[in-house]
Amino acid sequence: METPEGWQVRDLVGRLGGQLRVLPGAVIGWDMAAAFALGATLDIPSPALAELLPVIETVMVAKLNQQMATRGAGGVSS
Repeated sequence: METPEGWQVRDLVGRLGGQLRVLPGAVIGWDMAAAFALGATLDIPSPALAELLPVIETVMVAKLNQQMATRGAGGVSS
């Protein structure tokens, strides 16, 4: 993400915390309609969103679900 568009998407990701799609006990992803609408409002090119958000979303989902599983198993999250 060393391009201006990459940095824009990185900034957008920080704003998507309230746009999670969840099931009981699991995060399944971001609300991509909301992500693209916010991206459009921030003038982030749609191709950059389409290329970068799914990759970042995959990591985010894995990490959040891992944290929730650790907590559910009596672990302490960091």
